[in-house]
Amino acid sequence: MWRAFFLAAGVFLVLLGAQCLGVEKFVLKSHESVAPKTDLFGNTQPQVGPHKVIDPPDWAPWSLMSTGAVVCLYSFTVPARVKG
Repeated sequence: MWRAFFLAAGVFLVLLGAQCLGVEKFVLKSHESVAPKTDLFGNTQPQVGPHKVIDPPDWAPWSLMSTGAVVCLYSFTVPARVKG
């Protein structure tokens, strides 16, 4: 069970690092309810709430991928350490 957990965490970190390497910034849409806007003719238009922008630093992709690789390699040694 621990081996699968560490392997999944390592693969997740490697994939997240690769995604940060290919993307310049992430824009997260807010689910806050904002009052709809009405124009001159009485038509209501939904307003978009504030967005959260995540701009990963230049070192983040490489750190995530290297940490994920180390965790993946560690996951292969877990069964030998648990058995004794």
